[in-house]
Amino acid sequence: MVVGLGAIAASLVLLGLHVATGTSGSARLSRRLAHIEAVYGRAEPAAGVSGEPALPPLLDRLRAVAARLSPGATTASLQRRLDLAGNPSRWTPERVLAYKGAGLFGLASVGVLYGLGSALTMIGYALAGAAAGFFLPDLLLHNAASKRQALIAKDLADVLDMLTVCVEAGLGFDAAVSQVAHNTSGPLSVEFSRMLQDMRLGKSRVDALRALSGRTTLNEVRAFASSLVQASELGIPTARVLREQAGEMRVKRRQAAEEKAQKIPVKILFPLLMCIFPALFIIVIGPAAIGIYDSMFAR
Repeated sequence: MVVGLGAIAASLVLLGLHVATGTSGSARLSRRLAHIEAVYGRAEPAAGVSGEPALPPLLDRLRAVAARLSPGATTASLQRRLDLAGNPSRWTPERVLAYKGAGLFGLASVGVLYGLGSALTMIGYALAGAAAGFFLPDLLLHNAASKRQALIAKDLADVLDMLTVCVEAGLGFDAAVSQVAHNTSGPLSVEFSRMLQDMRLGKSRVDALRALSGRTTLNEVRAFASSLVQASELGIPTARVLREQAGEMRVKRRQAAEEKAQKIPVKILFPLLMCIFPALFIIVIGPAAIGIYDSMFAR
C-alpha cells in the first residue's frame, strides 16, 4: 500500500512536469527574446558576453514550470534582484527560474518520500517541500541583496571622503572615481567600476549616475547620484558637491551609531531578566531562604 502510494505520487509529479512544459512555438520564441533582452540589454555589457550557456533541456523545462507559476514581469524583477545582489556568478533570470523549478520538484519529491505511510501526511509534506523549494532562491537573493546594500551603506562615507580628496587634489571626477575604484574593495568599488565602464562604452556621466542609483535601494546613494547630476547640469563645481555630500554622510553615520547605542538598553533587558537576575537572586536570597527554612522547620 505504501509503495503504491509512493509510485502514484512520483507518477503524478512526472506527469505534472510533462504537462506543464508543453509550450507552443510562440511561447518558446518569447522566452528566447526575453533571454536576449535580459542578457544583452543590461547596462553592463560584460554580463551579456559572459558566456552564459543555454540551459540544458531539463532545466529549461523546469524554468518553464517556474515561469508559469510566477507573476507577470518576472524577468525584469528577477534581473533587478540579481543586480541588487551583485550577481557575481553572472546568472540570468532564466537560470534562477530553472533553479526555482528544480527546487519545487526536488523538495516536493523529498516530501513525498518523507511522508510515506499516510496519504494526507504525504500530501502535506509534498506541498510544504514544493513551496520551500520554489521560494528558496528568492529568499537567498533577498538575503544577498540586503547584505550587499548594507556593505555599500557602510563604505559610502569613506569612499566619498576619498573622492573629495582626489577631486580637491586636482583630479577630474572620472579620474577620481577610477582611483577610488582601483584602491578600494567591496560592492561600492564594483559599482563605481561598472559606472566607469558604462561611460567608456558611450554613456554620458548623467546616464551612468542614474544607472548607478537604479542598482541600489539606498537613499544615500540616490541622493549622491542626483546631486552630481544636478551639479553637472547646472555647472556647479563637483568638489563642492562632494564635500557637502561627504559631510552629510559623516553626520548620518554618527546619527546611525547614536541610534544603535540608544537601542542597547532595550536589547540587553531580555538577557538580564532571563539569565543574570535569576542567578543574582539565587546568590543573594538563597542563603537567607535556607536560614529561614532551618529556623522555622528545624527540630
